[in-house]
Amino acid sequence: MTNYIKFALSVVAAIGITFAAQAETLRVGFVGTLSGPNAAWGASNARSMQTSAAIYNDAGGISIGGKKYSIEVVVFDDAYDPKLAVAGFEKMAQRKITYVIGPNDDAQAIAVRPIAEKNKILYIPYAFDRSLYSKPANYAVLGMIASYQWEPAVYKWLKVNKKVKTVAFLPANATDPLNQRANGIRIAKELGLKVVESKATYQPDARDFFPVLTPIVKKKPDLLVLSGVSPATAPLIIKAARELGFKGQMVAGTALDAKVLKEGAGDAANGFIAQGGADAGIQSKRMKNWIKRYVEIFGEYNDESNTKVYALEYILAVLQANPKALNDADEFLKTVDAGFSIPDTFLTDANKKIRFVGKGAFGQTRQLGVPLTPKVYNNGKFETLFYGEAN
Repeated sequence: MTNYIKFALSVVAAIGITFAAQAETLRVGFVGTLSGPNAAWGASNARSMQTSAAIYNDAGGISIGGKKYSIEVVVFDDAYDPKLAVAGFEKMAQRKITYVIGPNDDAQAIAVRPIAEKNKILYIPYAFDRSLYSKPANYAVLGMIASYQWEPAVYKWLKVNKKVKTVAFLPANATDPLNQRANGIRIAKELGLKVVESKATYQPDARDFFPVLTPIVKKKPDLLVLSGVSPATAPLIIKAARELGFKGQMVAGTALDAKVLKEGAGDAANGFIAQGGADAGIQSKRMKNWIKRYVEIFGEYNDESNTKVYALEYILAVLQANPKALNDADEFLKTVDAGFSIPDTFLTDANKKIRFVGKGAFGQTRQLGVPLTPKVYNNGKFETLFYGEAN
């Protein structure tokens, strides 16, 4: 399907739901990568939104300010291309869509910023560049845990529990992975780890990793960090590293898909640590029902959606709390900047809250405070390594 055809997709059309005539429509956009090697990132976003919309619509819609609204998810595939991301946001602005989830990478998120700021579109990227969330930027909200928030906790855990002392970094030769490597090197040094490889890279479209991995494996690092690695590339690197005899730990500060790891790397991926959301052990009944509905619609589940379930849910909660924000992102920000929070009903811990955080990282509350739950892959599935928070 072309990018412009995908723009027209909505959850209403996709699953054939009809609504009572009196229900109005609330449109929320998605602009992100749905094709190419990073497609799993965008697919988990769009599918998470569509699942939540379907659940609300199954119940007759959502009540906001005394009115019922059906939820329509308007989808645009940017194919991991900044120019297409800009086209997607222009379409969203033309349709006067105030809330957009995505894009999935720094380059795309930076490219759309002028359009979002001009049209006051509140958008939730899954990109780590600090300038997106720091003043004078105002309308972008980081939708996940950044690698530079995730890595200190994971490196410290590995240092204490796995006796990791030396680390090597391997990113793709692209802006976001290189930025993640730079942050990772700084964090590793701050924790007293010795960096034995900081220059190696590979081309984003690479498929043969033996040449770049061979000299790294010879250095025998305790830890190999795959900075900014894509879901499709991770299993290729993991498998090649193990075939070359690498015995150490491997991690990535990005979210990956257990199914893709299983198919691409098999048992070689056992012990691999990545970003993720809550596993079945700490998921509430509501979350388990949400996953069941997701599988009913799409026939499979992506572990990344354990984290991406939150963005649309929080947007809807803010709109319910302040109906003036329906078409006004400034009203939305006024509400969240005042400390608005909701219970994290997707976890068994009833005391957990979802709110905006980020003052420490960005100087303002422009991050959705999703759980920090590093995941370790074993035998086809991810399990939570430990539980933390962005702050």
